[in-house]
Amino acid sequence: MQIDRITLTHVRIPLNEPFRISNGEVAEKDGIVCAVESDGLTGHGESSPMAGSFYSTDTPESCWKQLVTQLGPAILGREFENLDDASQWIDQQPGSNFAKVGIETALWDIEAQRQGKPLHRLLGAERDHAESGLAVGLYDTQEQLLNTIAKYLPDGYKRVKIKICPGHDIELIKAVRARFGDIPLMTDANASYTLADLNVYQKLDEYGLKMYEQPLKGEALEDSAILQRAIKTPICLDESLETFQDLERAAELQSFKIANIKIQRVGGFRNALKLYHRCRELGLSIWVGTMPELGIGQAQGAALSALDGCDYPTDVEASRRWFQDDIIDPFLAVKNGLIKLPETPGLGYKINEDKLRKYQIARQEIKS
Repeated sequence: MQIDRITLTHVRIPLNEPFRISNGEVAEKDGIVCAVESDGLTGHGESSPMAGSFYSTDTPESCWKQLVTQLGPAILGREFENLDDASQWIDQQPGSNFAKVGIETALWDIEAQRQGKPLHRLLGAERDHAESGLAVGLYDTQEQLLNTIAKYLPDGYKRVKIKICPGHDIELIKAVRARFGDIPLMTDANASYTLADLNVYQKLDEYGLKMYEQPLKGEALEDSAILQRAIKTPICLDESLETFQDLERAAELQSFKIANIKIQRVGGFRNALKLYHRCRELGLSIWVGTMPELGIGQAQGAALSALDGCDYPTDVEASRRWFQDDIIDPFLAVKNGLIKLPETPGLGYKINEDKLRKYQIARQEIKS
């Protein structure tokens, strides 16, 4: 596997509604499309950090700089014995996982094409579909929240996740239960609580939730263990699990019972699979989260979530759920709560070059 050329395209697509979590909100989606050419094949990946710096220190601008000035030139012309060697080399380079993932996942697309396999089969999945869950952000009023859930539930989403933050939690869950009854329901706090809020989670225990996603700060693994012992509902870690070492430490402390694996956060498929297999060994439940990404990253998440042991629906949703447009053909669709995975070799979706040009913010070719 030799890297012959890399084409980077920074695109920005308007959202149907602002994506709002406890730390901030965005009204547009930025993504860096990484087209990697090797041995006559082209694979596509996506570097997709949240705009601004409220989710992580990585931004589209910082990842663009790393890809253009560091990682892209460093890998150009290199030859690798196989995909694992290439992925390992990328992982060992300086820089952020959110930048590395764009090139690393593109190489998996290339390898799947070379082997004539769809991406989910290369990853080891036997299922031909992914279960999809609805993710709902923070709103100014309860009625807006309830109306959004009501709008998308007919698509058959297998569970509903609502964002919460201090002061906007128990009453939201109470309202959702009153309106929709015993639907599969979970919360995501995006690390906005502390142990001082223990009573909030003990009260939430009364509502039969599937899990509490990332209640505390990412580094607060000891506190998370204390919280997990004090409540009945499983804790799911997301921002806490950036590395394999994070997983080992959190498991040792018994800080959680469910792992959210994000391909973007961990730097690609190789690291995501390492976390996945270790969670299976430890008997932990698993599911696949999103940023959300544009179509390339979403399709990759759907492929990963088809693996056995991914016990909960993915956050991958239909393209039209969040985005006014997308860069793939066809768009991702959810029918009866399921995403049907393509059986064509590689990613399984075509990249729409006209859409890339329409939404392009910057473009850079890296070639010899």
